[in-house]
Amino acid sequence: MPASPQTLIHPFAPVWDDQSRVLVLGTFPSVQSRKNAFYYGHPQNRFWRVLAALFCVPVPETPEQKRAMLLAHHVALWDVLASCEITGSADSAIRHPVPNNIAALLRDAPIAAVFANGQTASRLYRLHVLPFTGVEAITLPSTSPANAAWSLSKLMVAWQPLSDALQRP
Repeated sequence: MPASPQTLIHPFAPVWDDQSRVLVLGTFPSVQSRKNAFYYGHPQNRFWRVLAALFCVPVPETPEQKRAMLLAHHVALWDVLASCEITGSADSAIRHPVPNNIAALLRDAPIAAVFANGQTASRLYRLHVLPFTGVEAITLPSTSPANAAWSLSKLMVAWQPLSDALQRP
């Protein structure tokens, strides 16, 4: 019997501080991320491996290490959606999306560039957030295991614009 859709509220806060220079936006936490109470919790998601490779640091294991790596490299992390109806973890299962107040974060942090992790995050940002921020998001290929066409090495090259944005004054 297939699972029923659930209306869920985003369960954890964004990661950012007053030194954050780029913002990476996912869509909504997966089942595994919700279980682990932190972003990109599925062991096959390549997000943490890609960022660790870009920053030439070891792959963080714990939420505390992940948060520390992000902040040490001036990366803010959040999701586009504050709530939605969803079955499982698939972005394609999202219904009735309600966006996070990303405009407030952009006012409070010195964010110079916004990146969307995947097409769905990008589309939802354009539809529900861009009208309030006026800040375009750069779409990067999804690090999700569902995006199997992209190898880790291809993702690392495709995500280089994030590293480049951090190098700009």
